[in-house]
Amino acid sequence: WLLVPAQPTPQSTVEWSAVRLSGQDALAVRAGKKLVNDELLVTQLGPTTLRLEMDRIPLWRGDDVPIRQLVEDFARYLYLPRLSDAGVLTDAIQRGLALLTWAQDAFAYAERYDKDTTRYQGLVVSERMHITASDGGVLVRPDVAQRQIQAENVVPPVAVVDPPVPPNPNPNPGPGPVPPPPPPVVKKQPTRFYGSVTLDPQRAGRDASRIADEVITHLVGLIGANVKITLEIEASVPAGVPDNVVSIVTENSRTLKFESHGFEEE
Repeated sequence: WLLVPAQPTPQSTVEWSAVRLSGQDALAVRAGKKLVNDELLVTQLGPTTLRLEMDRIPLWRGDDVPIRQLVEDFARYLYLPRLSDAGVLTDAIQRGLALLTWAQDAFAYAERYDKDTTRYQGLVVSERMHITASDGGVLVRPDVAQRQIQAENVVPPVAVVDPPVPPNPNPNPGPGPVPPPPPPVVKKQPTRFYGSVTLDPQRAGRDASRIADEVITHLVGLIGANVKITLEIEASVPAGVPDNVVSIVTENSRTLKFESHGFEEE
């Protein structure tokens, strides 16, 4: 049996759940597989999921949060996803900083906040960076970073002077046709996306979560988007499926409202 503590929110009490382990592997191997498959132990975290957790709790300390503090939070609090190590968090931070949609889905990075000038020094957005668990920098709220960027990129107005009119070499030009302006080039945007992927059955939960964070989230957020997701499962067991597994899978498929399911003989 595997005993797992859980705390949905900071205000909730800690509860323990008992999970039965099955299989023929060593106990530690079975425990590790069960934790990863049920996403009770996270080995890969999407940057958009990290941003959601930072906003949900929230984990921000004002307009920013030190990276070292974020590492400590995920190592301490049960209401946050349980990461296998600090590298999972720093990897999510690195991928979030590299997103072109950082303002909507992630965050910005700064070396430090200068109280004297009330600005972030070394502010970086949408750029690949190497982040470690001991990094001394901070993650900055996107709206705060955007305000600083806009304030520092203000261009003073430039006086516009009409160019001098050149002398007409022909004092009596005849009227001529004026060519029409060329039509504007309009880039046609794609209106449909499709994709299929094969998941590792030992890590289906982790891979599906990453696909949801890095692909599906961007599509469902578009205005008028109609996104359909279908999960297909095909299992071949040459030695035959035991009766108890047939019963469990059939009942669970019915409970989860599978459109079609069943076992068959070759």
